[in-house]
Amino acid sequence: MNPSFTLRNKRVWVAGHRGLVGSAIVRRLAREGCEVVTAPRESVDLRRPEQLERWMRDVRPQAVFLAAARVGGIYANDTRPAEFIYDNLAIQTTVVEAARRYDVEKMLLMGSSCIYPRMAPQPIPEEALLTGPLEPTNQWYAIAKIAGLMTGQAYRRQYGCDFISVMPSNLYGPGDNFDLMQSHVVPALIVKAHNAKLANAPHIDVWGTGTVRREFLYVDDAADGMVYFMQNYSDEKIVNLGPGGDVPIRELVQLVCDVVGFKGQLRFDTSKPDGTPRKMVDTSYAESLGWRAKTPLKQGLEETYRWFLDNVGPQRAVA
Repeated sequence: MNPSFTLRNKRVWVAGHRGLVGSAIVRRLAREGCEVVTAPRESVDLRRPEQLERWMRDVRPQAVFLAAARVGGIYANDTRPAEFIYDNLAIQTTVVEAARRYDVEKMLLMGSSCIYPRMAPQPIPEEALLTGPLEPTNQWYAIAKIAGLMTGQAYRRQYGCDFISVMPSNLYGPGDNFDLMQSHVVPALIVKAHNAKLANAPHIDVWGTGTVRREFLYVDDAADGMVYFMQNYSDEKIVNLGPGGDVPIRELVQLVCDVVGFKGQLRFDTSKPDGTPRKMVDTSYAESLGWRAKTPLKQGLEETYRWFLDNVGPQRAVA
């Protein structure tokens, strides 16, 4: 298949347009001269084939970014495993089949770097997928997302569908979920540091030892990568999207505190789980195809905190 694909003058469906990634893709598509369409959650449950097929029949999108998913941090994954596996399997299967039936020209599916084996080589190459046991704290989500990517590959092989997959690393940015019971590490730390600053607290508590390493990809960079590969890539192989470097959690916490303006101490609760010891994707394949991330971590954190202040409220603590 010819990897060159234009979005200009196309009807482009962003599934999950209200979420962190979907809203960033919508922002990025504003520069592409396309018509962005969305499926309203109130009338189209993406887990229900009959509802989605009715919408597809009426709207007829030509390109699809599948950013809709059930997502959350360690606590959410650990306490709601059935929702994470069922919802993600159902959404992916329903959308992929509907895209085939209604002749979508191209679709991009989104994985997550947490679907790689817990002890994968570092940095993690795309070929590491399915080579070892998963991280137990998010295995239900990981298995569902792996199934989604494999479904896209299967439809590509059997039906010739131009479906591609990307694998973003840990994402953060404007539009993130700041609910402490569901959020990932960056928004959770921003809320903790913000609340501690308002309360003049002497310290903040952080889960784990602070020694594990993580990479953090600014969501608008991820969206830029997805649009780039939608336009310039057509192959079965998944593509890692990452910032090209990682940091210890302790360093991330200090950066967040600096951005928020919290001056107190950091207190690490070593009784809480760390998760995977290190998780950094190898981005050499993406770079060989002409794409790399642009936003430094501190700049991304500043943009995220600015969005938090504008949208969640600067003068009140967040439960």
